[in-house]
Amino acid sequence: MNDPVFLRACRGEAVEHVPVWFMRQAGRSLPEYRALRGTGSILEAIADPALACEITLQPVRRYGVDAAILFSDIVVPYHAIGFGVDVVAGRGPVIARPFRGAQDLERLRDLTAEDITHVTRTVELVVEELATTPLIGFAGAPFTVASYLVEGAPTRDFAVIKTLMHTDPDLFDQLLTRLVAITVSFLRAQVAHGARALQLFDSWAGSLTRDEYQRFALPATQRVMDGVADLGVPTILFGVGTGELLPLMSGAGSSVLGIDWHVDLDEGRRRAGKPVQGNLDPARCLGGVDLGVAATREVLARAGRDGGYIFNLGHGVLPTTDPAVLEAVVRTVHDEGMAGVQ
Repeated sequence: MNDPVFLRACRGEAVEHVPVWFMRQAGRSLPEYRALRGTGSILEAIADPALACEITLQPVRRYGVDAAILFSDIVVPYHAIGFGVDVVAGRGPVIARPFRGAQDLERLRDLTAEDITHVTRTVELVVEELATTPLIGFAGAPFTVASYLVEGAPTRDFAVIKTLMHTDPDLFDQLLTRLVAITVSFLRAQVAHGARALQLFDSWAGSLTRDEYQRFALPATQRVMDGVADLGVPTILFGVGTGELLPLMSGAGSSVLGIDWHVDLDEGRRRAGKPVQGNLDPARCLGGVDLGVAATREVLARAGRDGGYIFNLGHGVLPTTDPAVLEAVVRTVHDEGMAGVQ
């Protein structure tokens, strides 16, 4: 009972109140973030440990959430090894030379401790500042990262990567093998320096059919989870548009399954069969405090009273979200959420 409520909920244990945090809780929706960041690349901000630490802590101070998540990006390790990644404002990750063939495997070298000293130092600084609030480290799941590296930029149709998957599955498997190794190294480094939980973002898994997910994404995700299993920290697996994939994702080995807003939470809990996190539609927070609180109560009602539940959005905080709405959401969850209360 000495562990923070977030960690106990991840393990399915009884808690005093429903824990809550928000994906993308740090960033553009906060005026203090905008004042601090000014202009410049997000990768430049991530490279500054003192700055990245302060950005990580801002939402913890403002909202009183039950977990912090590291201010970083899923492409950070690939930028660090020199694959040629940039994050373009308003667009997302862009690859100067996308992955096109076996010759590009050599560009995905092993990630070393020296490559990510800025990240691990940020983790240390955040942990020093936090009292009992745990820090969540994270990485991109191999399929989602592969989507960026192969497509070269965000996409809606995933045509290039799906063509690679189906025309050259052996090469695709080799690509994901490299990404698994890098991902495991990145996650283990964050835990070694103080992170107490991990989240794996498979944001684009929902673009796959069940058969495609089982063949092309799930095995690599399982290998990532196996690669951090000995660390003894809770792990969360999250994807968007994955309602039909939840039973398969549940077998990947994570402690917790994140559920987006496309599936009702009670049905998502049934499909997951393990602790879950979610799943307020981020857009429901754009209509003011009263509407945000009403939507929060709808999610809590579907969550039920069983343990193993963490309140979150069904995706990240939208940039135009009023922080006052999220403040009210946190208060409502803490005051009214009853899952697993003793």
